[in-house]
Amino acid sequence: MKDGAVSSPTYILVHGAWSGAWCWRDVGVELDRRGVTWRAVDLPSSRNGADPATGLAEDTAAVAALANDEGPYVLVAHSYGGAVVSEVASRIPNLQRCIYVAALLPIPRESATDASRHIRVRTLLDDAIEVEGEFLRLKPDLASDALFNHCTPSTAKWAVEQLSTQTIASFRSHRKSDNDMTETIYIRCTDDHAVDPELQQLFSEECDFALTLESDHSPFLSHPSDFCDVILN
Repeated sequence: MKDGAVSSPTYILVHGAWSGAWCWRDVGVELDRRGVTWRAVDLPSSRNGADPATGLAEDTAAVAALANDEGPYVLVAHSYGGAVVSEVASRIPNLQRCIYVAALLPIPRESATDASRHIRVRTLLDDAIEVEGEFLRLKPDLASDALFNHCTPSTAKWAVEQLSTQTIASFRSHRKSDNDMTETIYIRCTDDHAVDPELQQLFSEECDFALTLESDHSPFLSHPSDFCDVILN
């Protein structure tokens, strides 16, 4: 790199609860086609067989481990991943911005659960959740409408088959970091059956910029090209 040249950022993709790096399948293809460098994390709290105590600290450590060079970086957070990115942002070197996609944004000392209750509204996702000891699981027959209602039937079926358990500890872990000064962008998804659009509007008002996608909760699978347009531009 020549002196003074600005390198293109690496996009670190942080999935939501019950999910994994697999959810970026179509976005990864699109980013590769556009010549964008990206990395995707598998959050420890979303792994089948995880230690029940696995929470925000372990998830943030996994994201920080991907930022293993001088950057620059852009963090992209979906759903529960918003809590992870808000916690870890101050630890990422040369961070350009944080992009939140239908994400939960707990303020310092709040948990993801606390953030989800800023507006009390029941969603299809709430109906899909069932408790198994110290884990949460989604009922497959309800998860599709809650998360993938704009996806093709084949994509929705495939995605539901990938869903894992999620530790309750991850939702109850309290954010310890203060707000970072990095630029923040919030992407609201208008037909979201998991994080209510009214709640998303509230979170978006805490960010520097807000954008809108005519999408379900999972635009990276239902509208991957449009999703990339938004996060890149």
